[in-house]
Amino acid sequence: MNIIMDFKSIDDILDFAIKNEQQAADFYNKLSGDSSVKEMKNTFAEYAKEEEGHKARLIKIKDTGEYNVKEEEVLDLKIGDYLVSAKTSEQMTYQEALILAMKREKAAYKLYMRLSEIAPNNNLKNIFKNLAIEEAKHKLKFEIEYDDIIYHEN
Repeated sequence: MNIIMDFKSIDDILDFAIKNEQQAADFYNKLSGDSSVKEMKNTFAEYAKEEEGHKARLIKIKDTGEYNVKEEEVLDLKIGDYLVSAKTSEQMTYQEALILAMKREKAAYKLYMRLSEIAPNNNLKNIFKNLAIEEAKHKLKFEIEYDDIIYHEN
């Protein structure tokens, strides 16, 4: 898929991002629902809410054209860069779920950075850069959790 060719307007880009956020929320809600460990349920339910918040923010931007963007950098431990992918299943371990979550957040980060590169104006570029930062923060939280729970237990 060539992202640049698929978008004809700012609304097309925002609709794509809104759909992506809904898919992320659905993913975390599924992980939460499939988890038998309370800690996992809560962690993934929290992330589903954050992704739904991103979706709501994008819908508001689309409807009103108003947005606030703040510049910041996020540390990347790069733990997720070196882990093997996992598939979702009801028997998924906490480690597998964290790996999958890190991979998804990294992919979301890359997507929003790519969208920021092709955005037709600076305002939209900044919106997507800000969303990329949010996804990087999610990945960092999962990496810290992985480091605290998985690395320290082994």
